[in-house]
Amino acid sequence: MNNSHKYILIGAFAATLAVTGCTKNFKEYNTNPYGASNDDLLPDYGLVVAQLQEAQKTIYVYQPAWVTQLQQNLMADVYSGYMMPPTPFRGNSNNMNYDLVDGWNVWSLNPAYSSSVGSVMNPLSNVEVTTKTTAPDLYAMAKIVKVEAMHRVSDIFGPIMYSKYKVRAADGGYDYDSQQDAYSNFFKDLSEAIAILTPLRTAASTPTFKNADLVYGGSYMKWLQFANSLRLRLALRIVKADAAKAKTEGEAALANPAKLLSTAADNFSVDIGATTHPLNTINKAWADIRMGAPIESIMNGYRDPRLPKYFDTATDAAVSGKYKGIRNGINIDAKSRYQGYSALATFPSKIQLMTAAEVWFLQAEAALRGWTGVGSTVQESYENGIRTSFSQYSLDNAGTYINDATSKPAEYLDPKAVTPGQNDITSASPWLSTITIKWNDGDAFEKKLERIITQKWIAMYPEGQEAWSEFRRTGYPKLFPVVINNSGGKISTTTFIRRVNLPPDEYLTNPLGAKRAAAMLNGPDNGGTRLWWDKP
Repeated sequence: MNNSHKYILIGAFAATLAVTGCTKNFKEYNTNPYGASNDDLLPDYGLVVAQLQEAQKTIYVYQPAWVTQLQQNLMADVYSGYMMPPTPFRGNSNNMNYDLVDGWNVWSLNPAYSSSVGSVMNPLSNVEVTTKTTAPDLYAMAKIVKVEAMHRVSDIFGPIMYSKYKVRAADGGYDYDSQQDAYSNFFKDLSEAIAILTPLRTAASTPTFKNADLVYGGSYMKWLQFANSLRLRLALRIVKADAAKAKTEGEAALANPAKLLSTAADNFSVDIGATTHPLNTINKAWADIRMGAPIESIMNGYRDPRLPKYFDTATDAAVSGKYKGIRNGINIDAKSRYQGYSALATFPSKIQLMTAAEVWFLQAEAALRGWTGVGSTVQESYENGIRTSFSQYSLDNAGTYINDATSKPAEYLDPKAVTPGQNDITSASPWLSTITIKWNDGDAFEKKLERIITQKWIAMYPEGQEAWSEFRRTGYPKLFPVVINNSGGKISTTTFIRRVNLPPDEYLTNPLGAKRAAAMLNGPDNGGTRLWWDKP
């Protein structure tokens, strides 16, 4: 058994234990999980600092790396089109070809509530109670972190325990918010945090706030700008489900005097100190993840200067020296077949969750939809997004790239396919995009949207969760469908996976609540059912 299989098996075993711990003890951890009263916390807020840091570290769990592998890498990072493992886990019947592995996917839920590697809702609920009237700046941070963490969870499963967290229903079950209600509460929490931080934006932060901050070193202004940017992201997320609410929330974000994240230095990235980025472990040490075929097609076709910043060239003799990705959901007989395709470049010790480049593309879409307050044209925001992304990687040739009106995503050819030609995407394929880079104001709305989202998708790498969510919302960029579909008809090959089912242990340990949560969905509790905001 090689190390990669060992870690997956350990993860699956740990998942079984942790799910039980997470879901069967709702009463215990929904009361006072830290055993600390407000009086215990008031003297110096030392525990509050620790709890805020724990929550920031748990948005995207970075240690141990097998948790990252299960929380996001073998799910959203693949479904986004960014990555694909060369490893045929579980006899090549797994998440990648839609045989969803509950023991893996529960790790997208466990850290949100309670697990051996930290949690989000447990510490933040305690911080909110402790600080609401005595330290509103810390209260605001807690609200922002909670929304950033929990919208990601909702965008995987749909219904989540959010506003009803700690509240037992009359029948003894623990209830979920529908995704619509969850989003309504996300906006409510962001609005409250923004109202607190807006008058503080030019003030020096308290030592406690600075100690708790793993992103901006204690800057009220930057946290406020992030909250506005997050509000705009979520507003656009729901634009097809509730256009009026989306516009109201988006314009409120744009109108705030602090504005939004705007330069690469503003990126919302959690500092993990001397710890190795988990993708470096999964990618380099375990060789369990490689470049995805869609990002190869798009970035090679655009001759994108960011390619060497994102990936290494392949070492396999068949594609040596090229940037070569693996198509999702294909026949993989052995790890050795694709292990020599492009590895990911080495990441610094920061977990990137939002880039300023993404925020410029959000503004471009807001302007495209006619929302007020953007302050720049669609084209200006679009081009600023590209420039900001290039700046993030210290590249200075954005102008040439922006003015390229001819380059298009390239064909994808797999010389090592088990069945020759089966994995290829040629120019005759409907799955190969024809979108170019240069802005054209004369294009139709949908073509403009595809151009914006395609460039945003490139700039957000490697944040696969957000990229997968935006693909489901917009259909862009064009990705490649799985070749092998092991879902048993639950998930459509041509419309792709839309969500992940609630873990089975939820039905065992919280049957009444889980049943009510499933009834909130637009269909059966499986990967083919669209989320509330995910409209055709």
